[in-house]
Formats: sequence, structure tokens, C-alpha cells
Amino acid sequence: MRRAGGEGRPLGHGVTGGRVIHWPILATPQTRPALDRPIGLLHATAMVVGIIIGASIFVQPSEINRHVPSIPGVLSVWVVAGILTLFGSLVCAELSSAFPRTGGVYVFLKETLSPGCGFLWGWAMFWSAHSGIIAASSVIFARYVAFFVPLDDWGIRAVAVSGILVLSFVNYLGVRQGSRLQTAVTISKVIAIALLLAMVLAFGSPARQTPTGDTPPVSFREFVLAISAALFTFGGWHMVTYTAGETRDPGKTIPRALMIGALTVTACYVALNAAYLYLLPLDRVTSSSRVAADAAQAMAGPRGAAAISALVILSAIGVLNGVILAGPRTYFAMADEGLAFSWLRHVHPRFHTPDRTILIQAVWSCVLVGTGTYRDLFTRVIYTEWLFFALMGIGLFRLRRRADYVPVYRIWGYPAVPALFIGASLVVAAIQIAADPWRAATGLAIVVLGLPVYYLWVRTKHANY
Repeated sequence: MRRAGGEGRPLGHGVTGGRVIHWPILATPQTRPALDRPIGLLHATAMVVGIIIGASIFVQPSEINRHVPSIPGVLSVWVVAGILTLFGSLVCAELSSAFPRTGGVYVFLKETLSPGCGFLWGWAMFWSAHSGIIAASSVIFARYVAFFVPLDDWGIRAVAVSGILVLSFVNYLGVRQGSRLQTAVTISKVIAIALLLAMVLAFGSPARQTPTGDTPPVSFREFVLAISAALFTFGGWHMVTYTAGETRDPGKTIPRALMIGALTVTACYVALNAAYLYLLPLDRVTSSSRVAADAAQAMAGPRGAAAISALVILSAIGVLNGVILAGPRTYFAMADEGLAFSWLRHVHPRFHTPDRTILIQAVWSCVLVGTGTYRDLFTRVIYTEWLFFALMGIGLFRLRRRADYVPVYRIWGYPAVPALFIGASLVVAAIQIAADPWRAATGLAIVVLGLPVYYLWVRTKHANY
């Protein structure tokens, strides 16, 4: 690494404003400890797979079946959602190789579109999208804990809050501890899913499907709403890019982890849903709030249901840990570049973690658990995230037009793949918003409120110089 004259900071490189610039990877003074770089390809891939294969795959099929009440339709929804996730991962892979530093989508939007756009992503992440994923996943975790310990609604919320606080503390202690936990949990649950599928093949008997007569054709709107619900279970594929500043050789490691992870998860999801529909009638899958446990009980009785519930709890721990690990790095990067309070730039002197951003994320996620329902949380995440994903794809086109940009990694299928990704992202967001405009207006108002905050922040910052 080159050194900045007099400052002694490590330098990376990127492209902005049509010219190559050099920027400090962490832009921190020597008096502040740097973030560690313990994350390699295995840990990064485990983060992608572990965050995506969360608890939602074990409850979300009922949300999808409500919109697409046929077995071929359900399986096609999962395939399409997997393809969209792969396309998004490819877009993210090239952008992460161009800007391999902590912050992920925030950095991509800031460098390819504008600092204001990057700020809005970080703003939406904290108040709605990212914290909403943590809250929704913790609720699923608590629902399956309730299989073993009877809980009412407030008991489920209390368990969800406890899960957030415990895993936030693990990540407070160090990224090494968080990434090791992520790797161990991810390997365990992929093995458990493989064993579950093997048991279905060996011991499962097909359910007797209830005749439904002539099923009317599914409308485009309903199909897209089903894809939106499926995309929530694929959520988080981009989060590995937030830890680029703590990843070894991020320009190569992160693109590989994204592609391996997206393909692995798609295969697991299609297989799992085929297993659910093999073991349970379609209407039973649609009405179930714990479809994985119900499927296991149909195959192996109460012991099977208990085993799969334990798997879901393990899976929920994995996704919660991964999302809690990733998010604070964006808020840290924003503070490091003057777009958030400077006290959020703090790195713990002993654990070398962005401790204060971890704490504020934990507090707000707990508030969301106490005030929102599961469906409200996941729908708000979908339309918020996918509007910004469309902007991320547009940013890649702008980056490619810069004369001095030389890609470290080139996306496969350019320009068709990012163009399809942009179009699909806008359609998913638009139909999700149209399906519930009042709630959508509330969620979008949170995002739009970030604009005056950004301009006030920039004006105040300039006035102080």
C-alpha cells in the first residue's frame, strides 16, 4: 500500500467524477485503532449464505402461496427470485471490486451517483430497511423458541429483543468473533438442511393434495407480490460488501463470495420448498405460520418438528449475527466521511470494532420489535431496499461510461444483466407500494425525510469551515 504524505494512512483507489482518486481506506488518524482484516473467502461466503438463509425461509412460503396458489407457480417464483438475487450479486460484485472499502451500497451510491444518494441509503438502512431485517428476523427466532417454551405476543417480543442484544454484544467484542460464529452457524445449518432433504427423500411420503378445481390464472400483480415476498428471504446478499475494510483482498474475495453464495442459496431454497410441497398439502403450507416445523412433523412426528424448530433457531441466530455484523460498518463509514455524527467514528480501543454504531443499531432494532408486526416489517424492507438497488444498477452504468475506469472484475452479461436488474427492481418496488399505499407512504416518508436532513447537515458542515 502507498502512504499519504505526512498522514501515514493506507491508500486504496477508486474512480469518481471521471478521474482516478486515492482515498484512505479508513480515513482515520493514527491515534485511533484500525479495524482488523480477518475475513477471508470462507468467512465472506459464509456471511453471504448465512445472512440469506435466515429464519424467513421457514415461515415465508405461506406469504408466497397466498399470491400464487399452485405448485408450479410457487416453484417458479423461487427460481425467479433467485435469478434476480444472482443479477444483483453480479452488479454488487463489480462495484465492490471498484470500491473495496467499508460501507457497501452506501459507498457505491456515493461514488457513482452522489453523496446525497449514499446518505439516503444509510438513512433508510438505519431507520427502516436494515434495522427492519434485524427486527423481523428476531421475531421469527422468537416464534420458533415458542415451540419449546409457550409464549404470548409480548413474550415473543421479549425473546426477540434478547436475541438482538446478545448477538450485538458478540459483535461488540470483535469482528473475528462475529465472523467465526457466522461461519460455524452457516456450515451447521447447510449440513442440517442437506440432512433434512435427505430424510425427505428416504422417509417422506407425498401429501394428498386437496383438489381445487380449475385454478384461475395468476395475475402479473400477484406474481410480482409473490416474488417480493420471496425476495425478503433472499435479503442481505449485499451485506458482505459492508465489511470490505475488514476483508483480505476484498477486490477478489467479495465478488467470489457473492456469486458462490447466491447460487448456493437458490439451490437450497428451491429444494426446501419442493420438500414442503411434497410433505404438506398446498393449503396447509399457505395457512402455516411455522411451515418447516409442520413439514417435519408430517414426516417424523413431534421429534421431527422439534428438530426442525431447533434448526430454525440456529438459522435465525446466523442471519441475526450476520446482519448485526454488517450494518454498523455503513454508519461508521458515513461518520468517517462527515455524513453522520463524529462520535459514531469511534473504534473500541481493545476490540477494534465500531462499538457505538453497533449499540445504536441494537437499540433502534429493539424499538422496531416492540412497535411493528412481522408483515409490516418485511414489506417495508422490500420496497425500500429495491428502490435503492435500482439506483445501484444505474450507478454501474454511469461508472462504465467513465473513460479512465478499468474494471478489476467485469460483470457477466453486461449491459443486459444490470438493465434487467434495474427494471425488475423498479417493478417489484412499484407493485409492492401499490399493494398497500398507506403503509408504503409512511415508509417512503422516512426515506424522503432524509433529504432535508442531508442538506441541513452539509450546510452546517460547510459553515463550520
